[in-house]
Amino acid sequence: MARYTDPVCRICRREGLKLFLKGSRCYSKKCSFERRSTPPGMNPTRRRKVSEFGLQMREKQRVRRSYSVLERQFRNYFRDAERQRGMTGENLLRLLEMRLDNVVFRMGFASSRAQARQLVTHGHFSINGRATKSPSYQTSVGDRIEVRDTRRSRAFFQTAPETMRAAQVPDWVSNDPSKLSGTILAQPTREQMPMEFNEQLVVEYYSR
Repeated sequence: MARYTDPVCRICRREGLKLFLKGSRCYSKKCSFERRSTPPGMNPTRRRKVSEFGLQMREKQRVRRSYSVLERQFRNYFRDAERQRGMTGENLLRLLEMRLDNVVFRMGFASSRAQARQLVTHGHFSINGRATKSPSYQTSVGDRIEVRDTRRSRAFFQTAPETMRAAQVPDWVSNDPSKLSGTILAQPTREQMPMEFNEQLVVEYYSR
């Protein structure tokens, strides 16, 4: 499975936006973006004027990198969003939010999407009683995600209840720290999805 393996702090600096890719570190004084927000490279200067295409591409990259999705997969998500009823940009964000790795992150099992992705690929979770290792699995309303019985004794999950209680869980999911589980209550609305993204620019990028 292909994935980005270079320093993720460079991504935030390149996009000029904190994408919270390293979990709790992003909220501390150690955050690289806070200490040095200029783009990476020998001459970290920003162009004063960016073309319309440049704005569209940058926004597409911000969304794609925030959810740790590769280009081809992101394009497929956009095509699926176009086929659905409603606004394409909102449908796109909803598809990304309903990915299993993002749901695990939203429920508070992990401090970042990267950590959630790793937990899923290692087979720690089951959906409605069935184990899965696919981070891109599209969850549905009513799905119950929980830590498998054979994995609950792991050291990581011994402290997971505290992490789940401290997490800011959105209204469209619920979590039960005592049972190391969570349930998808509804599909997220636009107000419940990241507001720092301008999904219309992404739609315009792929509609050229």
